[in-house]
Amino acid sequence: MKAWLAAARPRTLPLALASIILGSFLAAAAGRFSWLTFALAALTTICLQVLSNFANDYGDAISGKDTPERVGPRRAVATGDITKEAMRRAMYVSGTLSLVSGVWLLVEATRQAGAWLFWAFLMLGLLCIGAAVAYTNGKRPYGYAGYGDIAVLLFFGWVGVLGTFFLHTQSVSWALLLPASSVGFFATGVLNINNIRDIETDAKTGKNSIPVRLGRPGAIRYHWFLLLSGMICAVVYSVLTATDATDFLYLLAFPLFVLNGRAIAQHTNPAELNPRLGQLAMSTLLFVILFGAGLLL
Repeated sequence: MKAWLAAARPRTLPLALASIILGSFLAAAAGRFSWLTFALAALTTICLQVLSNFANDYGDAISGKDTPERVGPRRAVATGDITKEAMRRAMYVSGTLSLVSGVWLLVEATRQAGAWLFWAFLMLGLLCIGAAVAYTNGKRPYGYAGYGDIAVLLFFGWVGVLGTFFLHTQSVSWALLLPASSVGFFATGVLNINNIRDIETDAKTGKNSIPVRLGRPGAIRYHWFLLLSGMICAVVYSVLTATDATDFLYLLAFPLFVLNGRAIAQHTNPAELNPRLGQLAMSTLLFVILFGAGLLL
């Protein structure tokens, strides 16, 4: 059980839920919030994130990308804690649960809309499942080619926030791309820390992440770009839409992002970066909670 819990990587769940929470806060501010939609969206996201973590563990093991030199958390398949066959079955189970939960969500959220909305979101859901698996699996895993950052910005930011908002309200505003981008940039920053930590082993195994392509100094500048872009997007959105000073409550979380950027620039030992992954993920969740609270106060 400990091996399965470790492979599911529960510490990644708050970051995965951040976009769902933000999209729901925005819907509540628009007067169109549903607890059932929120609960099912959160459940679907958790299942998808667990699927992604299982698939990542499995894909890195069978491709040989995980080596004894890796500094990150222990991987279940590569270390033999879980067999390849068992992990493959777990991927099927978590993928099926994601699909069942997602269909239930769509049935409830699109009950009053046309059938086209159900099928459009179902295709989007299948794309999410495919993206979770293809990150480190298949003939050409896009994670090994350095495209994981784009996928995180897309799914953890734009799709997560705008999709959740739409399921609550059956409407969307292009201005919402700004807070959605904030969460997406911060989530991409978490991936970037992971890739900076593994830059040496990734380079040896042919995993061409953004830090491998840019080198460590370039990856640190890229990290600052992600953090600053996330903060700027939030401020621009508030400047355009704010009606009260409480709409800027999330500014209280910004020092945490600055501290994270400074720490990433200063740490040279890869092991020192592990705590910074969780710190940025929890900072993102705090940002989302403060952002939503500011909208509702």
